[in-house]
Amino acid sequence: MVSRFEHPAGGYRKIFETCEELSEPLPATVTGRIPSFLKGSLLRLGPGLFEVGDEPFYHLFDGQALMHKFDFKNGQVTYYRKFVRTDAYVRAITEKRVVITEFGTFAYPDPCKNIFSRFFSYFKGVEVTDNCLVNVYPVGEDFYAVTETNYITKVNPDTLETLKKVDMCNYININGVTAHPHIESDGTVYNIGNCMGKGATLAYNIVRIPPTQKDKSDPIEKSKVVVQFPSAERFKPSYVHSFGMSENYFVFVETPVKINLLKFLSAWSIRGSNYMDCFESNEGQGTLFHIAKKDPGEYIDLKFKGAPIGMFHHINTYEDQGFIVFDLCAWKGFEFVYNYLWLANLRANWEEVKKAAMMAPQPEVRRYVIPLDVHKEEQGKNLVSLPYTTATAVMHADGMIWLEPEVLFSGPRQAFEFPQINYNRYGGKNYTYTYGLGLNHFIPDRICKLNVKTKETWVWQEPDSYPSEPLFVQTPDGIDEDDGVLLTIVAAPGSQRPAYLLILNAKDLSEVARAEVECNIPVTFHGMYKS
Repeated sequence: MVSRFEHPAGGYRKIFETCEELSEPLPATVTGRIPSFLKGSLLRLGPGLFEVGDEPFYHLFDGQALMHKFDFKNGQVTYYRKFVRTDAYVRAITEKRVVITEFGTFAYPDPCKNIFSRFFSYFKGVEVTDNCLVNVYPVGEDFYAVTETNYITKVNPDTLETLKKVDMCNYININGVTAHPHIESDGTVYNIGNCMGKGATLAYNIVRIPPTQKDKSDPIEKSKVVVQFPSAERFKPSYVHSFGMSENYFVFVETPVKINLLKFLSAWSIRGSNYMDCFESNEGQGTLFHIAKKDPGEYIDLKFKGAPIGMFHHINTYEDQGFIVFDLCAWKGFEFVYNYLWLANLRANWEEVKKAAMMAPQPEVRRYVIPLDVHKEEQGKNLVSLPYTTATAVMHADGMIWLEPEVLFSGPRQAFEFPQINYNRYGGKNYTYTYGLGLNHFIPDRICKLNVKTKETWVWQEPDSYPSEPLFVQTPDGIDEDDGVLLTIVAAPGSQRPAYLLILNAKDLSEVARAEVECNIPVTFHGMYKS
């Protein structure tokens, strides 16, 4: 699963370049045959505007949200895209400057305002961004484009029109929610976010949004907190990007990457800081693992701990014989990986890109196992008795249980990231395959498949081609877990047609078809196939 290519020509820079939205769908040129069961749309989100006038955005997560759609109909494919009309976008376009502070870009006060109105606007507090560039998912009959703040944006998945901005704070005690909810087959949505807990301490809430309501009312209005996880540090919650969910349990990994809330609230208005300035690492904490029962929600007060990792994406979580098995994409150590995702680093020439990645945390696919049945007298011995894993859990004298992972894949500066599975059939269940985007020194240059049971791997890769997260679509009458196709958007800057939708056979990553378009497509993070 290691990259076979170098990128001295620097074609990857193209995926971090501004592009224009489309006024109508573009027909794509198809080679191969589009599977007949693909009748819906591939929806993806990512940044599409990387500067406003002469003011640049600085971080990978700052560019303004662009929604992409590939439509499948009778073996033909069309491509369409529109900027999401967030407040951040509309005000930037109107005022021709960065108006709302983004993840790594500070918005300077309006130069047209006098000192008094500037002074008073400080006291209104921070305007939190609604730039929903990370993902899109269904809630009831609706679709929301999302980032990681309290704002989510309702969109029309057919026309890509922006419908309304929704503030989750109006419905539940949450400071923000992740872009990685878990969605059950009936449409129930679970998510996690930081919140204010009891006695002015920080905590993490798991939120449940029910499925479509009989009376057609908005399910978001019926959101409830299911369970609360405690925070290791009173004023410094960990950064949380996703969580694990099996049939009966939640898994929450509390990493050493912290949000310094005091810095966040003070420095922000006065010193021109952005979100990135508010992160710090607790170098002594290690990683804390928490579990809770799902229904009814109940925190299980056991202390599980491991060596420090950064973590963004859980792969899958399941229960087996009294254990919770959870696989994730880890970055070793306590340093924040986002420090390496400044656009200046990603746009550098290839030798510089490689040099920067040499300093960064190392990626690894890991399996951890948590025993559900823990007895105090068993200290010093491995509590994991599953025959198929080398992951361990050992109780120390103070009752803390130390977790050591099994490594499922490891390659120096070669990450298996943006993981996907056959989620509809195997989410929360014992499974065999995961698919991912291969990062080569942080540059996406291949599609990977991993058998988590045997560690066998498969790779799709072409020179000067930069794919996106692969989404799995099941063959309707498929029997095997990997009966289906993967959908990914590939940027091929040197080619006659600079981007294409690629369809791979999920069994062996062989090409089924591609649909090429005559425009550049910038980087996308996450998305969904809507049938």
